Amino acid sequence: MTMKITGAPCSWGVDDPKNPNLPPWSRVLDEAREAGYAGLELGPYGYMPLDAGVLGAELDRRGLSLVAGTIFDDLVSPANLPALLRQADEIGALLKALPSPEPLPGQRQATPYLVIIDWGHRERDLAAGRSQAAPRLSDADWARMVDHIRQIADLARERHGIRSVIHPHAGGHIEFADEIRRIAADIPDATAGLCLDTGHLHYSGMDPAAWLREFAHRLDYVHFKDVDAARHREVLSGVPVPFFEACARGVMCPIGQGALDYGRIRATLEDIGYQGYITVEQERDPRHADTSLRDVRLSREHLRSIGFQ
Repeated sequence: MTMKITGAPCSWGVDDPKNPNLPPWSRVLDEAREAGYAGLELGPYGYMPLDAGVLGAELDRRGLSLVAGTIFDDLVSPANLPALLRQADEIGALLKALPSPEPLPGQRQATPYLVIIDWGHRERDLAAGRSQAAPRLSDADWARMVDHIRQIADLARERHGIRSVIHPHAGGHIEFADEIRRIAADIPDATAGLCLDTGHLHYSGMDPAAWLREFAHRLDYVHFKDVDAARHREVLSGVPVPFFEACARGVMCPIGQGALDYGRIRATLEDIGYQGYITVEQERDPRHADTSLRDVRLSREHLRSIGFQ
């Protein structure tokens, strides 16, 4: 089994680049290296510099590589398509210009990846984790979202040679079992793979190990996170709580301290023959980023203790 563990800026509370409380991106690089991660994701568009010379020098100085960039945006609105394609072009150009992460034997598709996530719909955000309460897209809106994903993935591949992966995410229009199966059917593997996130699957009522197994044939990339069981029950009961408000309340915790069975997840990945990169995440309020190094180190140490080198 060949897997490498990387990190992501969201573990420092970096989800909205406009948030005035974000830590400096250089600090995220420093602490990712200090915690023992092999590389890092770029984070949301607009957080880290898109200048390959500037960012590349800082990554190289710390012995880090970029495993992925992310489009975390409204994939449905027709008015947003130009912004989506601009992001795909600029992120793709940056990833292409930087040294690629070490290729691992048996990877389905080479890194780096463009991770595509639907986000930005208040009615779905308030229904995060609650399938029965979540309004589904109309067929016309779904078809438009599929077309937008195809255009993003085609641009990244044809212009920059970057593989796209679709990431189901709590609070977006690709979250629950029916939506994950539908997007996998509508977007062929030649266009984009999948990035399954153990924490989002659990948050939204699914068994991560079962879903990793079901979509082993589409699985290019994996995200790990853990979920605090008591806080999860709390935020899914009573008044609806937006997803990142739940994260600010501590619903995500260091790996090994929550409800997910990572021994079972590791055994599943071995059984399906997954080879590749795994990125650890722990969304939080950036005002609590002073505990990020402690937590990402705890996650890394727990994964090492159960056999993830």
